[in-house]
Amino acid sequence: NIPAFASTFFPVLYSLLFVTGLVGNVLVIWVLTVFKKVRAMTDVYLLNLAISDLLFVFSLPFLVQYCIKSQWTFGNAMCKIISSAYFIGFYSSVFFITIMSIDRYLAIVRSVYALQVRTTTHGVITSLVLWAVAILASVPDLIFFQETNDNNRTKCIADYPNSNNGWKTFSNFEVNVLGWLIPVGVLIFCYHSILKHLQKCHTQNKYKAMKLVFIVVIVFFLFWTPVNIVLFLDSLRNMYIIDDCQTSQRLDLAMELAEVLSFIHCCLNPVIYAFVGEKFKKHLR
Repeated sequence: NIPAFASTFFPVLYSLLFVTGLVGNVLVIWVLTVFKKVRAMTDVYLLNLAISDLLFVFSLPFLVQYCIKSQWTFGNAMCKIISSAYFIGFYSSVFFITIMSIDRYLAIVRSVYALQVRTTTHGVITSLVLWAVAILASVPDLIFFQETNDNNRTKCIADYPNSNNGWKTFSNFEVNVLGWLIPVGVLIFCYHSILKHLQKCHTQNKYKAMKLVFIVVIVFFLFWTPVNIVLFLDSLRNMYIIDDCQTSQRLDLAMELAEVLSFIHCCLNPVIYAFVGEKFKKHLR
């Protein structure tokens, strides 16, 4: 019983994630802005990644209430704001993790060229562009998510015109392409090139330099790949390729669990910084 499971398990989990994610990401922002002063391009990207994670964190208290009451009680405006924050946070997270990998590629493989482009100013400009793209990609969610009455319960869901599955399928594929396929292609190229370069130049400092970003990327895709797989299967259901009732119910449960993984991820990046990032550990001592 998905509703019964959600109303008991998810509120406790989301409350723990809210506290952990808020403290962890605020700590990252504090270290970057107060101690490190955001002097390097990588610092700019790490700062923006923490802000992206906070967008997830700020939506969690609303989801706790949503799960307990089994209906949305915050009004239509907050429905749109929280839904948009979720998707903007998702897109911006994947964009900043991808650009951090490109940054590591330039620093290690194209080190001479990197001296010209890896500046704080370029980092700020790139970050503004990525935020703009993330906001644009989330516009359909801002438009279609709204407070809706469903079986005498008020819900915050995507309400497409005339139950049009075309828009829903487009939204799913948008997440799959922008949030998974393109980043995977970029990451494979960057890390393949980095590994080839390191085979020729066995420098311990270069291994340390890529360790933080590499672990952040691996953790991201471990926790976001399930969501993308479920969204792809949901698109197949929208196109009636998957149409049996039992599979559809299992897909709904899989979506609930996959979304939990995505929220857990927003709490992991600060942990990674504390245990892997040497500079972060130094400032926290």
